[in-house]
This record gives sequence, structure tokens and C-alpha cells, in this order.
Amino acid sequence: MNTGIASPVWNGVKVDLERSAGDGTVIQSDYPLEELTTLRAGGRAEWFTEPKTEAGLAALLASCSKRALPVTVLGRGSNFLPLDSGVPGLTVRLSNPVFNGIESTGLRIKCGAGSKMKAVATEARRCGLTGMEFLEGIPGSIGGGLRMNAGAMGRELFDLVETLRFMDPDGSVFEMPSESIEVGYRSCPLLKNQIALSVVLKGEPDAPDAIAARMSVFAERRWSTQPRARSAGCIFRNPETIPAGKLVDELGFKGLVEGGAMVSEEHANFIVNTGEATAGDILRLIQRIQEKALVERGIRLKTEVQIVGVEQARDD
Repeated sequence: MNTGIASPVWNGVKVDLERSAGDGTVIQSDYPLEELTTLRAGGRAEWFTEPKTEAGLAALLASCSKRALPVTVLGRGSNFLPLDSGVPGLTVRLSNPVFNGIESTGLRIKCGAGSKMKAVATEARRCGLTGMEFLEGIPGSIGGGLRMNAGAMGRELFDLVETLRFMDPDGSVFEMPSESIEVGYRSCPLLKNQIALSVVLKGEPDAPDAIAARMSVFAERRWSTQPRARSAGCIFRNPETIPAGKLVDELGFKGLVEGGAMVSEEHANFIVNTGEATAGDILRLIQRIQEKALVERGIRLKTEVQIVGVEQARDD
């Protein structure tokens, strides 16, 4: 990545990108991503920005497309591991107010891609809308949740989606009904290359007290089975034949340490940062588990965590 000395070429890219946004958006070079992830590990972004407007985001994407500059979207960093070698191109974080609004109308809630899933669950409770309680326990943004069709307690985010607005790599905006969007277990192929902007979720009426009670039950269940240490949530997707956590436990990995990373004692599908873990420590643990699962059980474990950087993850 950057050597710390801004070259004319680097300065030129910064000026060109900021000018293309045209809304005061700032582009930063060689930006540390570690503190923006829940794992508190990983490398630096070649370029980083938090667009101020949707139009500015569109202009940035168009400019990056012309330059053949890759774009990576970082939500709340809860399912994100940037490799130590760095993330090339422009890393975008939709953190400004224009991207994180939450509006309720009748049975529907319109959420910006940058809004927190927990905040959406809280708004649904306030409005007396059931069906969204499970979002309370999923860290991260709605945009990230849509990209991976996040789920918990037997529900998935796309169970609630009515319509989705998104932006393509050239900056054009589209809207689609949920029935036209292909989704799968922890997957929304459409959003691999498109950026979610906002979504309309539909709930059903119920008493706020009843909704709050269910949210409390979900929270108690979650904290009794999951680690409180720094993590990225579940590391692996569940194979068809066995829950990933059970498999990793049976393979004898609970408590295994690699540098500053450890397979959680509370739940084997979590890798936690015990203090000074690098992305490399975490990746080596992931690869050791994958290799043993394949050799001993014939199961090819796929990562749920988004691993990004110069050397792309094999389960990307």
C-alpha cells in the first residue's frame, strides 16, 4: 500500500475522485480499516471514503469504473476481514445520514442501507410490527445483511423484503420487487456486484409488549451461546449435513489458538480476537479448519465472513 509519502499520482487520484463526487466527499489514502471491523483486525484500504450523497456515490462509482479501480463496500464491519496485505481500490462506507434513515408507514419500514439492523428491530417494536425481532441480535448494517441474506432464529432478512433499491457499478439506480431477486442461504448474488441503497421491509401487526418479550428471549438465547469477545459472528456457513459449529467442535478445534486468534470456547463457529490478532492469524485458523473438515469428513466449509484484500479468499 502507500509508503506514507503522497506521490503526484496518488494526489491526482484523490483530487480526481473528490472532484467527481462534487459534494464535498473526502477521499483518504492508506486508510486503516482495523478499527472499523468488529474483529479489530486487518489491513489498510488503498483509498477510503464515506460519501455524503447518493449522487456523489454514483459519480464515484462511475469514476472508479472508468479507471478500472475496484470498489469494496464496508458496512458496519461486523462480517468483514480485510487482509493484512491491504484492500486495493476504493473502500466505501455508507455511514452518512442520507444512507441510514429509517421511516415507518403502516406495515412497512423503509431502511437505508447504512442503518443498523438493531435499530430497525427497535423501530419495528415501537410501531407494533412483528417479524423483525431477530434483527435485534445481528450486528451490522441493513446493506451488509441484504448482501448475505443475514438470518437468525429461523428467519432470514429477505423473508421481510418487499422492494430493494440498489446501484450498479456504473452508478445507475434500480428498484426491484423481492420476488424478482434470487436469494439463497447467506447469499444474494445480485448484491455481489451491486450496492444496496435502501429496502422496504414488511411486518405484521402485534402488541409492542409481546414483540419486546420475544426480543428479550432472543437476546438471552444469543448471549448464553455466543462469545462476547471480538468476533465477526459465524465464520462458516452451515453445510447441509451438520451445523458448522458442531462440526468444528467435533474436529477438536475449540480453544485452538493461532497468534492472537482463537476458536471460541463458547461456540466453535466463532473465531475471536484475544488481543492482538492479525488477519493472517484468523485466516490461518480458517484454512486449518477447512483442510481438516475436507480430509476427515469430506465437507468443504465455506466462509460466511467476507474476506477481502489483495489475495482474495478461496470461498469468496
